[in-house]
Amino acid sequence: MIEYKTEVWSVDKKMDEEKEYPQITQASLWIKKNEVVAFPTETVYGLGGNALSDEAIEKIFRAKGRPSDNPLIVHIASTEQLEGIVASIPERAKKLMDAFWPGPLTLVLPKGEDVAGRVTAGLSTVAVRMPDHPVAMKLIKECGLPLAAPSANVSGRPSPTTAQHVYEDLKGRIPGILDGGATGVGVESTVVDCTAETLVILRPGGVTKEQLEEVAGETSMDPGLLNEKEAPKSPGMKYTHYAPDAPLYLVDGSPAFLQELVDKQKEAGRKIGVLTSEENASFYQADTIIPCGSREKLESVAHHLYDALRAFNESDVDIIYGEVFPKKGVGAAIMNRLEKSAGGQIIKE
Repeated sequence: MIEYKTEVWSVDKKMDEEKEYPQITQASLWIKKNEVVAFPTETVYGLGGNALSDEAIEKIFRAKGRPSDNPLIVHIASTEQLEGIVASIPERAKKLMDAFWPGPLTLVLPKGEDVAGRVTAGLSTVAVRMPDHPVAMKLIKECGLPLAAPSANVSGRPSPTTAQHVYEDLKGRIPGILDGGATGVGVESTVVDCTAETLVILRPGGVTKEQLEEVAGETSMDPGLLNEKEAPKSPGMKYTHYAPDAPLYLVDGSPAFLQELVDKQKEAGRKIGVLTSEENASFYQADTIIPCGSREKLESVAHHLYDALRAFNESDVDIIYGEVFPKKGVGAAIMNRLEKSAGGQIIKE
């Protein structure tokens, strides 16, 4: 694999849309050469390449070490860019675009003829979204190309919410990183299949099931979220994702029960970490205790989740025990990511 001198181009996300920015011009030049660069979105940092080029898509897979049977999301800056990427747009999808674009919502639509075959992992559908971030939008517009972009991390590790996270994972693997500061939502976009009879959530994320139903009616959760053996129709549906270095076990029980698990492991000489809510952080006695937000405001948990998971890699813990959160609203996305991080390992009281 080519060894790159990875540059970091800082750019203020409060940018003037009418101005030219040499950092974004530099990034777009790399993309036009079918190379890949990392850039911020409102969810996490993405690793972008020309969605019309199999050569560029191969470089995304190579940089991430990502299995090539996992589809990618195509990022656009205007609905005009959908031409050639998608074959048709159902009325329900148009309603969702009007309500949530730009924003953390990805729509799965019938695939058009122009999109690179490797983007869709052989599926007849393509996943598309319009990011709500000025740096991302400016980059896509300057390239004049739709960008296929998974999260900008080594496959399997927690997704990056800062440029530093990207640098830690991908230094030497990519030409550059656009640093637009920390991201907002913190977990990836919601992915919705618009090709079925009713809307189907393939991956919970920043837009909730309740919000979708308000706009477009009945919406269900895909069975593949619970069945690892099914072929992935969406990014994040296959393999262990978002995982810290130490094994993570989710604990469905009281703080006292979780502390009992900690005590048993400490008696055996192991160093233990606890991933907790702000409300319960002072209760635990462990080697490393990291709160990831408030149970009263699950959006704060979504925002800090990947930072917290990565922070455990700075400690020397042997095992991490994590609290579970209610699966209401954005809690569905939080628990989807935590269950992937833990590889489905859940201890019940």
